[in-house]
Amino acid sequence: MSEASPVLVDLGELEVLLDRAAEEGAKRALSAIGLEDGRAAADVRDLRELLAAWRQAKRAAWQTAVRFVTTVVLAALLAGLALKAKLGLS
Repeated sequence: MSEASPVLVDLGELEVLLDRAAEEGAKRALSAIGLEDGRAAADVRDLRELLAAWRQAKRAAWQTAVRFVTTVVLAALLAGLALKAKLGLS
């Protein structure tokens, strides 16, 4: 069995090889998740808009729930005060 001899590569060639490897790896990763075509940028924009809309809807739902609970509590307090006033005047 022969021993492998070292390969000498200058810095410029190494950078080119690393760039090619990084680009090929990125292409494979995008292809694996279905974002290799020309619509990928639009798809990502659509997903971001959908996520922003979801967050806004979630925030609005919480605000509505808090308003509802606050209204119910205040209505109960007013009903209690009205009942107490009515009983006190009798």
